Amino acid sequence: MASNHSALDFLLTFTESTDQIVFAYDISTNQFTYLNPAFEKIWSKRRKGVMEDPAALWKTIHPEDKLYLQQNYHELLEGVLIGDIEFRIKLRNNTEKWVCLKPLVTEDHLIIGSAQDITAQKEYNDVLKKFSDKKNAILNILSHDLAGPLANIEILSAMLSNDNKANIDHAQIRQVISIIERSSKQGTQLIQDFIKQEFLESANVELIKRRVNLASKIKEMMEEYWASPLLTQKTFHYIPTTESIFVPLDDNKFMQAINNLVSNAVKFTPDGGEITISLEEKEDTVLISVADNGIGIPAKFHATLFEKFTRARRPGIKGEPSVGLGMSIIKTIVEWHHGQIWFESQENKGTTFYIEIPKHQ
Repeated sequence: MASNHSALDFLLTFTESTDQIVFAYDISTNQFTYLNPAFEKIWSKRRKGVMEDPAALWKTIHPEDKLYLQQNYHELLEGVLIGDIEFRIKLRNNTEKWVCLKPLVTEDHLIIGSAQDITAQKEYNDVLKKFSDKKNAILNILSHDLAGPLANIEILSAMLSNDNKANIDHAQIRQVISIIERSSKQGTQLIQDFIKQEFLESANVELIKRRVNLASKIKEMMEEYWASPLLTQKTFHYIPTTESIFVPLDDNKFMQAINNLVSNAVKFTPDGGEITISLEEKEDTVLISVADNGIGIPAKFHATLFEKFTRARRPGIKGEPSVGLGMSIIKTIVEWHHGQIWFESQENKGTTFYIEIPKHQ
């Protein structure tokens, strides 16, 4: 008995001193039976007030996250094993915090668990993701706007070389043209290899999902295209059904897939064309579409477009090489998120790609 008391005393000492919230909530009475001191530091509320009036805690939950918490609460009561629950709270000084909750239902109708402040981690990850998304957009822009001119240099230098072959008095000019031709080929290949390597390296690592606002993520990506003076020959539209659509994603990889679809639309849409990204929230899924009014995909390539090493790969309308993830890898990333991808296309009328993923994974 003494050892049992010692273990309980140690456990109580630990929960009283830890910087994580430890709690016990009685489902039958809708009251907290235990709440450790860390709660006051994280929530900026008195434990006594919350113990007496648990409803006061609900008022601090961010409005956009309340439905999400309600759904998880009902699933918990139904016996579903719930993983980490990430949500936001709004404090008195109008600041926000991110909290990660780990709950468990016991046989005597208690919800016990822990919660910790993950605000700093979220902010750090958001900064990393923002710069990663910006990098990916820039890489796609580079592949579009540099590969084309380099390909043109290659063609023009080859033409000049042919014109000068008969002129033996211009050996030095022919040598310079040969260097230009070789350099342009190397530059084009370098861009292609660099883009592929960037995407493939990140596609072959472990999938790390978190709850993110997909509507906001796509908007951030589109702002890079809107702000680029190199792509003003085309008009971009972004149409979400709402500004906040939260989905569990490995957003770095998932946004690479979306970004590559947009980049492909850029390559196969003539100047003056339009590219529209739509985001629709359904009851259980989210539907993303990337539509263009470009040259379309020939019918002979439809059946094999998502296959590895498909023959459907082709240069863009300005000679841009086939770079990026490739449709087979995009399909793989979508399937990692338990989603599906398909497309509709007609030659000279345009193409629309659709991606549908579940809201809860």
